[in-house]
Amino acid sequence: MQKNGMDLFEAGMRASIEKDQPLAARLRPRRLEEFAGQEHILGQGRLLRRAIQADQLSSLIFYGPPGTGKTTLAMVIANTTRSHFISINAVLAGVADIRRSIEEAQERRKLHQQRTILFVDEVHRFNKAQQDALLPWVENGVVVLIGATTENPYFSVNRPLLSRSRVFQLKALDEEGLRHIARQALADPRGYAHLAVELAPQALEHLVNVANGDARTLLNALELAVETTPPDGEGRIRVGLEVAEESIQRRALLYDKEGDYHFDTISAFIKSLRGSDPDAAMYWMARMVYAGEDPHFIFRRMLIFASEDVGLADPQALAVVAAAAESFDRVGLPEGRFPLAQAALYLATAPKSNSVFAFFDALAAVEKEHEGEVPSHLKDASRDSEGFGHGANYLYPHAYRDHWVAQQYLPASLQGRLFYQPSAQGYEAGLAAQVLRRRELQLAAMLEGRNAPPEVLTFSSPDKEREQWLQRVAGEVSAQLAAARQELFAALSLQRHHLVLDLNARSGLLTWEALRQVPEGGVWALCPDKASAVVLQERAAHLADLDRPVVLHGPLARLTQLVEERSPGQRFDALVGHHALGGLADKAGAIAQLRALLLPGGRLALAENLGRRAQRLHALAALPDLAPQLRERLVLAEEAIYAEGGNPLVNWDAEELAALFRAGGFSQVQARVEVLQSRRRLTPQQLAHWFNPGGETHHTYAHHLRRLLSEEEVHEVRRAYERELANRNVDWSSTQLVLTARVDLSPPSS
Repeated sequence: MQKNGMDLFEAGMRASIEKDQPLAARLRPRRLEEFAGQEHILGQGRLLRRAIQADQLSSLIFYGPPGTGKTTLAMVIANTTRSHFISINAVLAGVADIRRSIEEAQERRKLHQQRTILFVDEVHRFNKAQQDALLPWVENGVVVLIGATTENPYFSVNRPLLSRSRVFQLKALDEEGLRHIARQALADPRGYAHLAVELAPQALEHLVNVANGDARTLLNALELAVETTPPDGEGRIRVGLEVAEESIQRRALLYDKEGDYHFDTISAFIKSLRGSDPDAAMYWMARMVYAGEDPHFIFRRMLIFASEDVGLADPQALAVVAAAAESFDRVGLPEGRFPLAQAALYLATAPKSNSVFAFFDALAAVEKEHEGEVPSHLKDASRDSEGFGHGANYLYPHAYRDHWVAQQYLPASLQGRLFYQPSAQGYEAGLAAQVLRRRELQLAAMLEGRNAPPEVLTFSSPDKEREQWLQRVAGEVSAQLAAARQELFAALSLQRHHLVLDLNARSGLLTWEALRQVPEGGVWALCPDKASAVVLQERAAHLADLDRPVVLHGPLARLTQLVEERSPGQRFDALVGHHALGGLADKAGAIAQLRALLLPGGRLALAENLGRRAQRLHALAALPDLAPQLRERLVLAEEAIYAEGGNPLVNWDAEELAALFRAGGFSQVQARVEVLQSRRRLTPQQLAHWFNPGGETHHTYAHHLRRLLSEEEVHEVRRAYERELANRNVDWSSTQLVLTARVDLSPPSS
């Protein structure tokens, strides 16, 4: 009797508990037919529905926002399956609870051959140890796991456990589904079927709208409205719009400050800022503020954005956001929302640039590539400059015009490597021109020293050591290149739609400036060899197809043929060249080609080294150790180099070249000669190059001296130069010719 009495007592207590449960719990569906929504996974013939009906479930994870039916679906499965059903909550359960559940499942399997379904609500709350404790029993089939989570399981659930489960995503209920649930609550005996409740259409729409897809929120609001509204004289409970608004005043947002909605919403906000959409940025920020997101978190992300996505396009962006964040700390909420919104609007409307990612490109180079040594001239000179020469030959930028001079800053193995790519937006657009021009000058200065020195003294193979760089850039080489480029383009008077041909695009010094000046025109570039053409094409790869230069490679003597092969009949508004003609044997033939390639009214501007007036080595040193007669013969031998009629580098002067252009059909030919002075360091390696024997095609300084001096005398001269000039800075003189000309618009009248 006591046992039966206890059963009656328990049954009565269970009925009382069920009666006192919230409406949402009382109305929880018990069968699939009662379940509302989620047709994409529970519709007729769907896999999950078939598995539930056939009681052939494998491990499952239900993922979705609150109020979409994850726990309810698990209870439906519990009422449907023949398996034993155990439910635990991950917030309250520990490893000991998991072990007890596993022991119970093993016992039932052993004694009754009955499977066990273990439902874990909020499974994302399990830590790694708890999930690991569960894994082997899921793997061997002792339990079938059903997990429910509002967090993305691909981030919150262990990968091994996830790989053994099917994931089903539940969606927020649509408005029609919520209306169905509200009407069902009024008609169901477990709800308010026993009461005369009249729910006004406007009230229903308000509840549905503000519930925002959450069935639990809807039922809780409906319960509050019904339970707090007294019946009228007719015994009817009338729920109007005013009552509904009092029952649920704030929209239930799908937002968890530590979950997916937190990360998804801030992601949408940042992407709206990046896309320069101030309306969307205001909306997503309002979503976060409305849901209670910490404004400090929003400010933190905007501070990052100000550098990552705006950067140098608007350097003030970081200062504006920082000032707004400081203002917020002083003001607090609710007024602090003004600086919060101002910062977001500033970022949304600011020009964008992500050029700061140059740092991460450099970081990747550090991680993956061979570690380049710090160039000697950049090393600390305070400790061992005398012993190892550290810091020697460093060029102090403040000592030069515009406080800048081209010199090597990257390790030799990375020389010419580009990390920073300035954008064409806002402030950075003006900065970009300066960065690119200086970068081009550095590259040109480097190539000037390494590959093809214009001086007649050197015909040997190029030196790739740092001294070769230093000998050309020490002093004013970069400034001289910049001045030459500026003078050449000033003479061309280019318009934005013009077509320009760079006659010697080896370094790209003139090519890139031409591209800047003729954005609606076009640029062609002739490279003397395929290697330089490939480099030029690679550097132009970041440009749009239509903006890239047309790159040719081959000698200037074949220029007309190369142009015709690419585009028959192509003609140009301007020709520009730096060291393009000086070494050609047939200058008249080349000039005829240039004349044929220019349109009527076209202009030409060239900068050429006058080899005949190059620096003489004997003028740099007194050479007191040499006998007077030997020194006289040395002077004669060296001067003979520049009087050699068969050498195209030296067998012409300014007026002679100008005369060839006039004879070739050019008008308004002007030739201006300029003597350029610079400080230059002569290294032992450079002297060794000059005194190498040379070959049949590459005639060195020593080769020319042997015409008047014996082998022993050449060695004596070399030793004298090494004693007096090696590792010394000298005043180096070079002479440049700037020649400009044009083609008449119409032939002269007879």
